[in-house]
Amino acid sequence: MKSGLPLVFAIIISVMMGCNSEKTVLVHLSGKNWDAFNKQKIESLINEFGVNSVDYDSAKPPYVIFDWDNTSIFLDIEEAVLIYQLQNLKFGCNPQELDLAIRAGIKDTILVNTNIKGQKISFDGLAKDIISSYTWIYQNHVAPGGNGNLSLEQVKQNPHYTNFIVKLRFLYTAINDTYSAEVAYPWVTYLFTGLDSAQIRNMTAETVRVQLNSSISKVEWQSPSPDSLPFQLAGQVSIEWKNGIRLVPEMQELYHIFRQNGFDVWVCSASFVDVIKEISSNPEFGYNNPSSHVLAMELERDSIGRITPVFRSGYHQTQRLGKVHSIRKFLADSSGIYGYPPLFIAGDSEGDQDMLSTQNFPIRLGLIVNRKKGKNALLGQFSARAISSYNTDSAIYLLQGRDEAKGIFAPNQGDTNIEQW
Repeated sequence: MKSGLPLVFAIIISVMMGCNSEKTVLVHLSGKNWDAFNKQKIESLINEFGVNSVDYDSAKPPYVIFDWDNTSIFLDIEEAVLIYQLQNLKFGCNPQELDLAIRAGIKDTILVNTNIKGQKISFDGLAKDIISSYTWIYQNHVAPGGNGNLSLEQVKQNPHYTNFIVKLRFLYTAINDTYSAEVAYPWVTYLFTGLDSAQIRNMTAETVRVQLNSSISKVEWQSPSPDSLPFQLAGQVSIEWKNGIRLVPEMQELYHIFRQNGFDVWVCSASFVDVIKEISSNPEFGYNNPSSHVLAMELERDSIGRITPVFRSGYHQTQRLGKVHSIRKFLADSSGIYGYPPLFIAGDSEGDQDMLSTQNFPIRLGLIVNRKKGKNALLGQFSARAISSYNTDSAIYLLQGRDEAKGIFAPNQGDTNIEQW
């Protein structure tokens, strides 16, 4: 009997150590550009609530939510798709249908944005210029459905092409500046009228490929002069934006690590649903998240699946409080998939501040990509809390720096002088 006890104890101890070892495998993020404190807090969250937790229940998994544009990636995929759509004339409607689409939800007014002479522009005048040039394109281009025979390269030689793409891009910014994001964000999706999900997803994939091979830089477009294209009601306009989308390795890894450790990962974005489904799920782009796990802008479809310029009934605009309403309806409320709130939410702008608020969801961590946004808004308050609670156990909000010139995370909190934002 005595000779057998050490062996028994050795076996018991070995089993106990094996079980303990299995339960204490710690998650570590390898991304080199995380702020060190942010990295540690996120790792602790995953270790505490993931599959290694003794309380983990696969029937009731924890879940996390990421904004997409300027959070999961660098820059804005919806705006990049718009540029690709314009440059390549990827439209699915005739001039009359496009006219209805660009006027949907808009009342004629004088726009805040002026032409290059500083003259005021009416929405109606700008819309008429756009449709006039699109009519020429539709009648002469082999696509998108007109009777023309000119190739895209031939069409590009005509001032109507430049007038159309510049003024439509200008109008998007003007609607945002004159009205609000609540008007502009759904409006830009109406330009998909007549296209279907497959066409949108293909266009999104092509957009990402083009953007990844483009430099990070400001781009300026200018419409034709009156000498090149007379009788323009809005005159000559110019528009500038930032080009060069980048995928973020730290976020790609974080998506994977969350899923590997038993969390469900969701995207809640103000971009169009099919655009986000493609970029977030296509293995080529490294996030590999299920396309079913997307809450985003939704439009009605016709009987054969073509998009119409009507916001989908029963859905909220996925921005500001609309993100909160969507998360509650589809995920967090008793009628949702889970019936309990998310543990972690990531965002970058005022459009995300409501879902980041602990008044709406009792999150354990809120990650804010520091783009110096929200000085006089809730997001600014959350950023200030991230700064004041830095390196403390009580921190809920994390501020993550970003290198705007390179499109990558910076291994720090970024600019913490909120008064200078």
